[in-house]
Amino acid sequence: MAGGRIGVISEKPTVLFLCTCNSARSQMAEGLLRHLAGERFEVCSAGLEPKPVHPLAVAAMKALGIDISKQESKDAKTYLGRKTIHHAIFVCAEAEKNCPRIYPFALQVHSWPLPDPAAVKGCEESRLRAFCQVRDQMEGRITQWLNELETFK
Repeated sequence: MAGGRIGVISEKPTVLFLCTCNSARSQMAEGLLRHLAGERFEVCSAGLEPKPVHPLAVAAMKALGIDISKQESKDAKTYLGRKTIHHAIFVCAEAEKNCPRIYPFALQVHSWPLPDPAAVKGCEESRLRAFCQVRDQMEGRITQWLNELETFK
């Protein structure tokens, strides 16, 4: 077969962002990686105790032109044990501490704990600012990680 490789299945690496509630940090990370990496990965997120996607996470991402309003919170059990995860990325120290054993379902585990913007109290403006700060930190971490992956190819 000209130009093709016989018997090679090309599977995109799966990246799973894990957090306790899957409502803010992991949802923003999912949207950011899709935006920054295009179709390179199958991107998903999940939580140990899923709650609806936080409206301020949606607003913070919308400010960058990224729409996560259709994303839904999922339980980590949706993926663990059912699918090979190439990169499991904890964006929450609490989830990392309480997550059920993820090996051998995750080939690589990364720890990128960030503060929970949903825990910030105050007026709507200061709460949104907290979401935007975490979003920006996450964007920087994802960009760095993507650059590292390119370096080691």
